[in-house]
Amino acid sequence: MGLDVVEDEAALNRNIAALHARREERRLRVCEARGPVLVATTGGVIATPDGLADLADRARAFSASAHADATRHAYKADWSLFAAWCDARGLLALPADAHTVGLFLADHAHAVKPATLDRRLAAIAKAHKAAGHHLDKSHPAIRDVRRGIRRTRGVAQRHVEAITVPVLRRLLDTCGSRLLDVRDRSLLLLGHLGALRRSELVGLDVEDITVLPEGLRVLIRRSKTDQEGEGQAIAIGRTGRPGTCPAGAYAAWVSAAGIATGPAFRGIDRHGRLGERLTGHGVAKIIKRRAALAGLDPEQYSGHSLRAGLATAAAAAGIEERRIMKVTRHASVVMVRRYIRAASLFENNVAADLGL
Repeated sequence: MGLDVVEDEAALNRNIAALHARREERRLRVCEARGPVLVATTGGVIATPDGLADLADRARAFSASAHADATRHAYKADWSLFAAWCDARGLLALPADAHTVGLFLADHAHAVKPATLDRRLAAIAKAHKAAGHHLDKSHPAIRDVRRGIRRTRGVAQRHVEAITVPVLRRLLDTCGSRLLDVRDRSLLLLGHLGALRRSELVGLDVEDITVLPEGLRVLIRRSKTDQEGEGQAIAIGRTGRPGTCPAGAYAAWVSAAGIATGPAFRGIDRHGRLGERLTGHGVAKIIKRRAALAGLDPEQYSGHSLRAGLATAAAAAGIEERRIMKVTRHASVVMVRRYIRAASLFENNVAADLGL
């Protein structure tokens, strides 16, 4: 009898162990299906270790999205440049001494603009903060070098010519009937009359643009001043004139291209075939090419010339600041007043009144 009891107890233990194993297997399958498992503890609600890895990946993804793509790429390139510079000189990049950063800025002072150096400094500081270190940008070794560079080099931004209405007409006159010409006409008119940034222009999808009897309703899903993507709808009215009506030009473009969804503006190869979404660099190339065809200096124009042109033309026409800002979506009057000053530069100029 004693042996039978022992055997029965051993069998029972095996059954219990098998049951626990099956329960654990089911638990793991459920965890795998549901993702991170939240557990209530005295310290609050935390994730299980397996869940923490997934949460960490998601947290890193959200953290990376805190800045625009262009900013992230620029910061990454800036940090790589600094790290390589330090490595070549046997200096520690992380954590870096303030004097090391000052030497780096001084070494690149004559190669790039002060604004670019400021961005590189921001990238270095951000890398330090992410690694749990503090870089004191106000340290004299950094602060005084920056001040000296700015005083020596100056901080004036590169000036590009605005595409005002007369200039726009000259660019449009270079557009013929090829698919490339139809696209460029639509792009120039939307970019100018909508005061769109390059990133906004190339970010448009067909679904974002509605052709109405009054003109175009354009939804800008994300912009430089709207990084969180709240979105903003703008109106671009019809001009009623063939060749310069933005609504007519856009309708002609999507019809000729045969597109009903996806990117509104796309690259076109030399055989007239549609490509991928146009880039901001592509917009600048189009503007420069049209300027050259119109007999203008292409180096005087850039992707910003369309947006600047609308603001400058509106200021020259005497349109009040509030109305200009409604179109350009500037948050402050500072930039708008720059355009107003540019538009009125030759007003009441004394040269013609001196009798020379």
